[in-house]
Amino acid sequence: MAEVALIVGAGSGLSASLARLFAREGLRVAIAARNTAKLAALEKETAAAAIACDAAVPEQVEAMFGTVEAKWGAPGLVVYNAGYRSRGPLVSLDPKEVERTLMISAYGGFLVGQAAAKRMLPRGSGSIFFTGASASVKGYAESAPFAMGKFALRGLAQSMARELAPRGIHVAHFVIDGGIAQGPNDARSKERGADGMLLPEEIAKNYLHVYRQHRSAWAWEIELRPWVERF
Repeated sequence: MAEVALIVGAGSGLSASLARLFAREGLRVAIAARNTAKLAALEKETAAAAIACDAAVPEQVEAMFGTVEAKWGAPGLVVYNAGYRSRGPLVSLDPKEVERTLMISAYGGFLVGQAAAKRMLPRGSGSIFFTGASASVKGYAESAPFAMGKFALRGLAQSMARELAPRGIHVAHFVIDGGIAQGPNDARSKERGADGMLLPEEIAKNYLHVYRQHRSAWAWEIELRPWVERF
């Protein structure tokens, strides 16, 4: 039976590269987002199942997993790639926007991670991956909400890894430390020069590598950055 991967927070960037790579590797792929209309081309290209889901709503998360299970069975790989950010001086931040950032960046990760773990524990196997950022390990001026959310997501991943690894479940957190190129015409790529931005298809290869790791040498966290990025 083919392996099943569920990517939550799908779009045109990293998640699209993950979906393409997983599909080429023979995995059945489900892609979830609040707005599935934007996923139509990717769905067709990868033969994926597109599912509408707000990851910060428990009932929708359960329904999403139920849809995947009914179609292909429980996913063996779940990637939480959803994110949202609000920026600005601390005293000017809109509390509602801060709340939304935390709900999507961290609370949604908890809901998806919990739902995945409930299904993986009985069989003693599975992988749960979380996408982090530079803000997972360092807070930037005028970007407190994003750092709050990503620090929380990293803490969740670390706690889950320590709790679930001894029970056969591989939990990993990916620190994407740098800008991700948004296609060949991305102005930032031109400014930084060759390979000055993280290429999403290269990031995806690292997710696959970690997924394929033998349990005798599991990584719980990996940092990825372009060669010109400062630590």
